[in-house]
Amino acid sequence: MTAMVLGIQVFLPLALLAWLLFLPARSLMGFAAQSAGTGAMLFALARVAQWALPVWWLPWVYGSLWLGLVIFRAAGTRLDKRPVLPDGTWGWTGFALAVLLCAVGGWYSVRALMGRSVPAVEVVDIANPLGPGRYLVGNGGSNAVVNAHLTTLDASVARFRPWRGQSYALDFFGLGPWGLRAEGWRPAEPAAYAIFGAELRAPCAGTIVAAEGNMPDFEVPEQDPVNRLGNHVVLRCGEAEIVFAHMRHGSVSVASGDSVVEGDRLGEVGNSGASTEPHLHIHAQRPAVEGAPPISGEPLALQIEGRFLVRGDRLVGR
Repeated sequence: MTAMVLGIQVFLPLALLAWLLFLPARSLMGFAAQSAGTGAMLFALARVAQWALPVWWLPWVYGSLWLGLVIFRAAGTRLDKRPVLPDGTWGWTGFALAVLLCAVGGWYSVRALMGRSVPAVEVVDIANPLGPGRYLVGNGGSNAVVNAHLTTLDASVARFRPWRGQSYALDFFGLGPWGLRAEGWRPAEPAAYAIFGAELRAPCAGTIVAAEGNMPDFEVPEQDPVNRLGNHVVLRCGEAEIVFAHMRHGSVSVASGDSVVEGDRLGEVGNSGASTEPHLHIHAQRPAVEGAPPISGEPLALQIEGRFLVRGDRLVGR
């Protein structure tokens, strides 16, 4: 995982910027394609990648550097002195690479932006459930490019059916000093993560239909693939259920059958269940049919205070 993150979110953007800095195209068409291709790839990476690791504001740095380099290179040579078309093998090779980057970056950018559209399902609008702090959306949106949970909508895959209700789920990371999600790159201790211990409150009035608080919090990256929810609360609000998963051991303060009003304390974020590091998993669903797995109900879209949150968005707790 570390190698993949470094490759996609550090080395690839730096390589694109270095290409623009040290090997700028000599022709007008080549430079325009090179600028557009590198820009499209950087924008796609900014919208598609999870920027909890290394840090959420790094794409803004890359974007600023890209804009500065384009202006610097455009101003460094008189445009009327440049040939219009690429020249020679290297010129056309660079142009072809730039066009490929435009196509790939453009496709992923469009898909990521389409993921901001609210899906054509019922939408449940809730209050902010997170206590004081700043939070980053790691998964969220209406397609699999920005929300890994969407894969469970595929009813043809038998192993997805028991947790199909979580298909439009949101995952939240915490943001600590300098926007870092943890004290270190990937510490083993759950308490080193900014979101660990963050307070959770009822986002709507309703009835607790399930609650579990005695499962252990694991060191990173250990997890429990069998008891996937870990410590959790299922809150029924009207005809929908709001599911909170991966809560902290011993923090759940409600029990099945309890009635709650908006703002009542539910517990804290932890690292239990199928969680690779501390985060909050929250989703909305229809109640599962009797005898079926608890999160196999019909998935619903979720809005928090009127916002349909997508990967990369940030939320301030209340």
